[in-house]
Amino acid sequence: MKKLLLTLALGSPFALLAQTNLYALIDKQADAIEQQVITWRRDIHQNPELSNREFKTAEKVAAHLKSLGIAVETKVALTGVVGILKGDKPGPVVALRADMDALPVVERVNLPFASKVKSDYRGEQVGVMHACGHDTHVAMLMGAASVLAGMKKDLPGTVIFLFQPAEEGAPPGEKGGAKLMVEEGVLKRHGVSAVFGIHIGSANEVGTVRLKAGSLQASADRFVIKVKGKQTHGSMPWGGIDPVTVSAQIILGLQNIVSRQVDISEAPVVISVGKISGGVRNNIIPEEVELEGTIRCLDPKMQDEVHARMKTTAVNIAESAGATAEVEVVKHVPITANNPALTQRMGPTLKRVAGEDNVIVTKPIMGAEDFSFFANEVPGVFMFLGGMKKGQDPKTAPPHHTPDFYIDESGLKLGVRLHCNMALDYLREGALK
Repeated sequence: MKKLLLTLALGSPFALLAQTNLYALIDKQADAIEQQVITWRRDIHQNPELSNREFKTAEKVAAHLKSLGIAVETKVALTGVVGILKGDKPGPVVALRADMDALPVVERVNLPFASKVKSDYRGEQVGVMHACGHDTHVAMLMGAASVLAGMKKDLPGTVIFLFQPAEEGAPPGEKGGAKLMVEEGVLKRHGVSAVFGIHIGSANEVGTVRLKAGSLQASADRFVIKVKGKQTHGSMPWGGIDPVTVSAQIILGLQNIVSRQVDISEAPVVISVGKISGGVRNNIIPEEVELEGTIRCLDPKMQDEVHARMKTTAVNIAESAGATAEVEVVKHVPITANNPALTQRMGPTLKRVAGEDNVIVTKPIMGAEDFSFFANEVPGVFMFLGGMKKGQDPKTAPPHHTPDFYIDESGLKLGVRLHCNMALDYLREGALK
């Protein structure tokens, strides 16, 4: 097991004593609020809302922050909530982030607080479920706000609580998520100098924290390839140009980019075709086929190279058969990269809070996370918190975005403690130079 090898800068004995007392206070308050955090989580889980539709969740968050005496901004990036907790001592500004939206998934877990909610998604009635753990993220940050608000007189700076909508992506035709919050100036407006985020992990054991410096999660880009041929009768393929077989060759060609054209020993690459559309009848070769998919990269230069190679591959394969191919690639979510200096600085905090053996350097993950928009503006650190019961085989843990997704709630208190300790230590040590 790899561990973060980091050093802790020591202050004066009096400063360390005061700091130790604050750490003990955080632990005491986290113990006291643990059951309330679980109650919040279950309520949010039972009442999930889709991206840009987190109206009730936002109301609950805003009401809680106001009850703590925290200044509140609502309707940020449509449904987001921002809390501003100014400590009584001067210092920098740090942000803590939680995402609020659920997914169009029908829950299959037998829980007393399982979701029965249905909602409209792209014109269809769908089940709605917190199948990625955002309910736990909201509850943990609400708990951290409670603890930190009670320490206002000891905070040397300001804590910004970012309750973000639409992490899973805004509906078609809408803006949303972290990108819109950044565009609206939420970080600049409050002078944020660092941001921290925690994501629960269904296959990570409770009590563990996984992260790494540098690229942690992949970029997520969407592509559409329109292959145009010439329609003909299915019994006479020579009478036309078959875009179906050309599309098949293009799909294989895209995989050759990954396996033969880029150095994946430097950084992994994934190209996946997730949707193929074309044709109306079994005995008619259609005029057009459309391919739609995703591209995942962990290196920005390789990302641009892959995009260029995809266009070359699709266009040339199509031309070799007398067809044409139009390729559109849209950059969607950037690479999530942890700031190396900030990751190094937070290492002692994480080890103190979670235990040295429980802070693990993880491998990069090909899933994407729009926390990247925050971390591209100011130094950021994103990590994964264990949500799988102790001793369970990770291979048996239901993945995120599935109907059987499950989280062991005993890990939520650690999330509250991490939020509070990271904020406190960052404020105490000052902004990165």
